Amino acid sequence: MTELTISDSLLIKNYIEGNEEALSKLINRHKSRIYGFIYSKIKDTDIANDIFQDTFVKVIKTLKNNSYKEEDKFVSWVMRISHNLIMDHFRKIKRMPIQRNNDEFSIFSILSDNSPNIENRIIIDQLQIDLKELIEELAYDQKEILIMRIYCNMSFKEIAEEKEISINTALGRMRYALNNLRKIIERNNISLT
Repeated sequence: MTELTISDSLLIKNYIEGNEEALSKLINRHKSRIYGFIYSKIKDTDIANDIFQDTFVKVIKTLKNNSYKEEDKFVSWVMRISHNLIMDHFRKIKRMPIQRNNDEFSIFSILSDNSPNIENRIIIDQLQIDLKELIEELAYDQKEILIMRIYCNMSFKEIAEEKEISINTALGRMRYALNNLRKIIERNNISLT
């Protein structure tokens, strides 16, 4: 059997049974997609490498403990792990608590005017962090489709194949995710501009 015809499931089974080479094949098969996803969010090679390694440390621990549940495809599961580690990273480096604009407080009162480029970057970074926290409030199936589409840059066809659902189901979940995200933003009176 060639390496490409061996399924992820079989490689996982072989690894759990003690074949260390099976894990290397899994990592090599998916490393560019997973690392690309991590780097696209972090934009720092060293941190992206650390998160990539941490992702596979978690994968190895889960597989070794026999706690991997093959409900989703392997790569989707690994992408969720890396997404969670990215979120953890952003939570750790968060410089400011989340503040909502209201009559008593304006975000501009605590930002420096010295350099518009830095100011804009801080605002954009904070908005991205806020948006990711809002996405966490969505139902799991909606959040998963939204992450795959927006953050993993997957087409609806790829999502449908990955999740083994119809394209219409993927489109519907995305529509519900966006509608529910709008409702969460309106309910909390949040401005993302």
